[in-house]
Amino acid sequence: MKVVLKFIVALLLAAVSLITYWCNTQENEFTGEKQHVDMTVEQEIALGLQAAPEMAQQYGGLHPDREAAQAIKNIGQQLVQSSRVSNTPYNFEFHLLADEQTVNAFALPGGQIFITGGLLKRLNSEAQIAGILGHEIGHVVARHSAEQLAKAKLTQGLTGAAAIATYDPENPASQGGAVVAAMVGKMLNMRYGRNDELESDRLAVQLTGSAGYDPRAMMEVMRILDEASGGAGGPEFLQTHPNPGNRISQIEQAIQEEYPNGLPENLKQ
Repeated sequence: MKVVLKFIVALLLAAVSLITYWCNTQENEFTGEKQHVDMTVEQEIALGLQAAPEMAQQYGGLHPDREAAQAIKNIGQQLVQSSRVSNTPYNFEFHLLADEQTVNAFALPGGQIFITGGLLKRLNSEAQIAGILGHEIGHVVARHSAEQLAKAKLTQGLTGAAAIATYDPENPASQGGAVVAAMVGKMLNMRYGRNDELESDRLAVQLTGSAGYDPRAMMEVMRILDEASGGAGGPEFLQTHPNPGNRISQIEQAIQEEYPNGLPENLKQ
């Protein structure tokens, strides 16, 4: 009887998780895609603003170089104001972080975007900076964080159901089933993360070109990131981000699709 009850509870939990995920569907006004998200844009903005100070602190706070920080803000706002991004409800803010060792850039939900001093000092041009910031803007307008949160909730619900169904308190070895289920769930979410990165690359091509920057600079950024990784990133399948070297061909294809007649002249390098 306990076994039957356990499986019923597990099935109910799995069903609720699946129904909740598939029924929470919204159309992204920027990309036109149907997405499974369970939060509003306003909630995304509030979440990002709440998390921003703590995230900055993890990287040593804001960079003391005010001139460099202002340059980041100017390039970021140029990308926003020169594209359809200016019509979105997001309030974009661009921050330069003090960490000179870490090579990183990231976006929080709602428009808070960060780049570390460690990444900035490796970049060689304004267009490369624009490529990085455009990529992070792409994450925000594509609502990748909201999608990832919804997928994480689904994964958590399904793994919880699997754990209930497979765990036997009289057999400790049965915990292995829950561990395997958790690993599969993690791999699924990592796969979605890689797809998000590639979509943001494509959006960055559009944004940089609209702002007058040469999108080909993004390919140089990938080479810089590849060099920064030192080849120690491990197999691409086990990474959250796609291998930078493998993204170059995707960016090149996106440029050809966006500009089938060739790039405009006098783009900023």
